[in-house]
Amino acid sequence: MTVRRVFATFLLGALTLSAVAVSAQEKKSAPAKKSAPAAPAMDEKAMMDMMQKLASPGPGHKKLDFMVGTWNAKTTMWMDPDPKRPPMVSDGTSVHKWVLGGRYLEQRFEGTFMGGPFSGVGYTGFDNYRKKYNSTWMDTLATAGMTASGTFDAAGKVLTSTGKMDDPSTGKFTPFREKMTIVSN
Repeated sequence: MTVRRVFATFLLGALTLSAVAVSAQEKKSAPAKKSAPAAPAMDEKAMMDMMQKLASPGPGHKKLDFMVGTWNAKTTMWMDPDPKRPPMVSDGTSVHKWVLGGRYLEQRFEGTFMGGPFSGVGYTGFDNYRKKYNSTWMDTLATAGMTASGTFDAAGKVLTSTGKMDDPSTGKFTPFREKMTIVSN
């Protein structure tokens, strides 16, 4: 991301927040309670340095390097929490590569699901600001994508992510959990 684009994005966000703040102040009818003084504004150079640092791939991204390559995949999915019901198992191939200057890991999957062809694409990256891994996933089984976020365990071997996805059968969001365990390189 160019410095100009980062600055434009930050400026747009700052203008939006300013408009919201002005709107909120106009709606107030009672005098406001005293609050702590606002933090001093960051100077432009410090802001740009901070934004550049947050926009650069770092150690959190490097932790995903083990995933780069072409993989034979076996997916196990439980549609029903009843332990007597067997999970669905499918096979496929997944190709993972870095995109956008090493900021996101692209995953392209081709295989089967429920006896039919299945394709999907996802992106995983590390948010330097929030210190979390974020992922998106889209596939041929739906027109709605999924998003999740999570962290590695202390040993750096298990990435656990949680998210919500649409459940057309109930008309509600359904929580889900993904767990990826690094067994070896």
